[in-house]
Amino acid sequence: MSKRAVLEVIALDVEDAVAAQAGGADRLELVTDMAADGLTPAASTVTAIRAAVDIPARVMIRLADGFAAGAVERLVAAAREMREAGAEEFVLGFLDADGQVDLAAVERVAAELEGCRWTFHRAIDHATDRDAVRKQLADFPGLDTYLTAGSAEGVDVGVSVLCAEAARRGEPGYGQQLLVGGGLRLEHVPGLLDAGVDAFHIGGAARPEGWTGPVSAEAVARWRTVLGG
Repeated sequence: MSKRAVLEVIALDVEDAVAAQAGGADRLELVTDMAADGLTPAASTVTAIRAAVDIPARVMIRLADGFAAGAVERLVAAAREMREAGAEEFVLGFLDADGQVDLAAVERVAAELEGCRWTFHRAIDHATDRDAVRKQLADFPGLDTYLTAGSAEGVDVGVSVLCAEAARRGEPGYGQQLLVGGGLRLEHVPGLLDAGVDAFHIGGAARPEGWTGPVSAEAVARWRTVLGG
């Protein structure tokens, strides 16, 4: 029997988290302010969600729209605060002005995480050379996942890149799990599964009322059924 694919759902609050778990999500991504594509949530939100559900949750470390690190000390302080609030897994990713990975910022924040598992998010889709990003971060402590749509324009445009990268799994720089998200729809799933993708990330797709409404357990369950398990 094949291993069931991972389903990660964005949660903004406890209600979202409880519904996502009820629908069959394997993991949460905890953020606030989706108008800015997801920023670091309040520590109180993280603590409340960790008390309400028992599936893993990855907390965003990002303080402003875009992918520039900004004041790195503020990022480090945010990471420390999230750990104190009970976070054990994280999401981050920073680019410099040339669209290359900001290694100094990633190193500083990752050092604060002290080996906790983390995802490099869709900054990779905005990088000038995504292969170079992977090679530079290949052996980074704790990095086990890339969240990507294959393109800054979303999965519709990036699906061929995603399939090609899935085929390279195990090569240097490609040992991390490919977590597909960003305009992902159910009709994308069969082809991606056939290509070897085994992790999927949804936000708006779990919310029938859009971002002004909560996560729907029923919507998550539809994804769970298509993904198996």
